[in-house]
Amino acid sequence: MALARLHGGPLDGQIIRLDDAEQQTLIVPYSETQLTYRRGGEPSNTGPHDGPTEIGFWFAESEDDFVPRVD
Repeated sequence: MALARLHGGPLDGQIIRLDDAEQQTLIVPYSETQLTYRRGGEPSNTGPHDGPTEIGFWFAESEDDFVPRVD
């Protein structure tokens, strides 16, 4: 199992499960648009006993302009 840690954009800090640890791009839904995150850096926790592999993905673009909601 591999996890994607998202950096930047509205989903900064979120962790999601990856179906394919070789993925280079993630397209994720966000409100009424889609966000694109691109893989960067080297995977961490790649050993057999240090937990799931974690891969960093950085915000690249959104399909539409979005306005972050302020609570």
